Amino acid sequence: MKLFFKFIIQFSWIGSTFAQPTWVVNGIVKDRNTLQPIPYCHVVHGREGTGTSTGNDGTFNLEIRKDSTFLIFSYMGYQSDTVFVSKTNLYYEILLTPKTELLNELVVTGVSKATLIRQNPLAIASISAQTIERSNENNIIDVLVKNTPGFSAVKTGPNISKPYIRGLGYNRVLTLYDGVRQEGQQWGDEHGMEVDSYNIDKAEVVKGPASLVYGSDAMAGVVSLFPFVPKENDGRVRGRWLSEYQSNNGLIGNGFRLSSGSTHWIWALRGSLRVARNYQNEVDGRVYNTSFQEKNASALIGYKNEKGFSNFNLTLYDNLQGIPDGSRDSLTRKFTKQINEASQDNVKNRPIVSLDELNSYTLSPLHQRIQHYRAYLTNHYSLGTGDLYTLLAISQNIRREYNHPTDPEQAGMFVRLNTINYSVRYNLPVLSKLETSFGINGMLQNNKVKDATDFPIPDYNLFDGGAFITSQWKAERWTISGGVRIDQRIITGPDFFVGTNPNTGFPKQIFAPDTTSATLQFRKLSQNFRGVSASLGVTYQIDDHLSLKINLARGYRAPSIAEIASNGLDPGAHIIYLGNRNFVPEFNWQEDIGIFANFSTITTSASLFNNSIQHYIYLNQVVDDQGRPLRDAQGNKTFQYRQAAAQLYGFETTFSWHPHSVKGFAFNNQLAVCYGFNRNPLYESKKIQGEYLPFIPPPRLISGINQEINLKSVGLSSINFKAEMVFNAEQNRFLDLYNTETRTPGYTLLNLGVAATVRQSQKTTWQFQLQVNNVLDAAYQSNMSRLKYFEYYVQSPNGRSGIYSMGRNVCAKIIYLF
Repeated sequence: MKLFFKFIIQFSWIGSTFAQPTWVVNGIVKDRNTLQPIPYCHVVHGREGTGTSTGNDGTFNLEIRKDSTFLIFSYMGYQSDTVFVSKTNLYYEILLTPKTELLNELVVTGVSKATLIRQNPLAIASISAQTIERSNENNIIDVLVKNTPGFSAVKTGPNISKPYIRGLGYNRVLTLYDGVRQEGQQWGDEHGMEVDSYNIDKAEVVKGPASLVYGSDAMAGVVSLFPFVPKENDGRVRGRWLSEYQSNNGLIGNGFRLSSGSTHWIWALRGSLRVARNYQNEVDGRVYNTSFQEKNASALIGYKNEKGFSNFNLTLYDNLQGIPDGSRDSLTRKFTKQINEASQDNVKNRPIVSLDELNSYTLSPLHQRIQHYRAYLTNHYSLGTGDLYTLLAISQNIRREYNHPTDPEQAGMFVRLNTINYSVRYNLPVLSKLETSFGINGMLQNNKVKDATDFPIPDYNLFDGGAFITSQWKAERWTISGGVRIDQRIITGPDFFVGTNPNTGFPKQIFAPDTTSATLQFRKLSQNFRGVSASLGVTYQIDDHLSLKINLARGYRAPSIAEIASNGLDPGAHIIYLGNRNFVPEFNWQEDIGIFANFSTITTSASLFNNSIQHYIYLNQVVDDQGRPLRDAQGNKTFQYRQAAAQLYGFETTFSWHPHSVKGFAFNNQLAVCYGFNRNPLYESKKIQGEYLPFIPPPRLISGINQEINLKSVGLSSINFKAEMVFNAEQNRFLDLYNTETRTPGYTLLNLGVAATVRQSQKTTWQFQLQVNNVLDAAYQSNMSRLKYFEYYVQSPNGRSGIYSMGRNVCAKIIYLF
């Protein structure tokens, strides 16, 4: 009977087709905020259910059989729009508004093919271009912190943020830039990501072991940053100019982009400059030596056809960054500066920094310079009935830390790291609903100490390689994915001798065979690490609104060069590091379970995780016989790497309400809780005396309201208002052993913002943003800030210890699209 009715309906439709004349409607679909074309957008005839998709340039044409009707435009990540069309107007420009909720976003990190978040068993978050553009933070990592529950950062001032995922950071979090591993001495404390924050178009965060696809260093997860790539093919040159100002530290930032795309070729040129002086708060005033000057430049040229694409990229990063040490006058609490060397320097008798120096954009002679260069080629083409992806990248990272006040041109630390990244992956054709990929990836590294006086790590060569296979099976409401990987890492290095430079009196590297009067700082290095990673996950779509995720993963991480071989001062971190060559790789098992709900007015999620780590490597402060921290003349502490079992567990939840009755309104909330424990039997039940892991973020709640008003008028296109509350609970689970950490009181920050979009013409748009962070100018310290522990006195006249975080900050931003 059903077949009979279906035949009658189809027959009637065919008859009506011959009976009615037709006409063609044309148009283009664009992003409302950026005015960029949206390719492959679905265009559906509302009454008939027939339709088409937009092309690469966002244009469409559709045959209509009625004088007037309505079309439905829908694309993943955007709010659908219904438009009435008639024969009186044959061309339409459709502007779609990006959604605030992201459960239906496509993600590509950690998977062989683009997958919906709600279908991906991995705990993963996606941060859109609109979210990034409308965030007024100090750097791209701080943007992700604000928009990703379970993601935090260890900070050393405004421009230095090292990513942490669920309580783990440094070499346990792998950062990717356009698929290329970010390799830049990430074991260090005092430098952030070497990327252009103005050029990040999208970001994804994988929370949990992602070693299966990426190998070592992805034990805690992956931060994947995607730069802008042109999507148009009309040959027109497009541009973007961004300017911003932040009042607290006087940050002035400018960035530009020119791009174009034709049928087969794309290109882009990008650059930026950011300068800032010392930041300030009501407790410390201006915090000495937290200023910076950052420059970026990049270029892209690409070729594309119906089979795939090839993109070649060049990037340059150059950052002059202050190195704060927190030294002060004991009575006035004013910051002081180092002017003498070694035994001639007494940290408690240094001269006070002048107001002119504190307010200046000129950096102190004691600063660091970080340069990072990349050249990489990516290819993705159909090959047979599958598709092949390849990547070859060459990068160079140069770090100089200037810590000699009597010889400012002499670097204390000077290291050059060359890295070659390679990756080959083949995606097999779908067979019986099974998608399978296999491949190899890894890197080659050469680290060389240059003209330096401090030697925390030796020269070394590194080979890293791994092979993997992953599969994903989809059927009706089920998605099952998993795979296995095997890795090997080999690290070698020669004997490293240190002597005295007769001209300067500073230490210098001595080369064989003339090592008679030298000291062996690092003996010959030969380490070999192997590991196996595996993952199995299931997603079950209970109905059209609810999805359940379960994932079990085993991660692997080889010890870093600092953990096995360090033996000296890192002047930027103000820490003397001591490694251990007997370390074995870390392995972990992490269990994740999550539920995701997406209704017409409510979007919510909840995730639980448990992470058990074998051979966890951590830093333990070295003390003297009286239990006091061991310091050198400049107050630098000594830390020894150790290894034990560890466990971290917690949960994250999000809730978003966007009622139909108030169009454009959203009430967004996120909560993250994480606990970390050192499972060394020596610290069992010792709590703050060794059982709690350091740098564990406290429970954090971010709650905000957002009102988007879209205006169908020429000129002012949209207005956005937002208010946000950030609550960080007290952190009373800290590592008090040897005064490594102290209790951190809870605090609440209030942020307010307004944004407006003005369409000057069909091709030009202005975006204006004004945001005030920390509106109430709260004085607070975060336990994730290293500056909290920059203190040389047991007591202070004002009862405050360490350095406080940034006070009120008024941020203004203008973006011009043309």
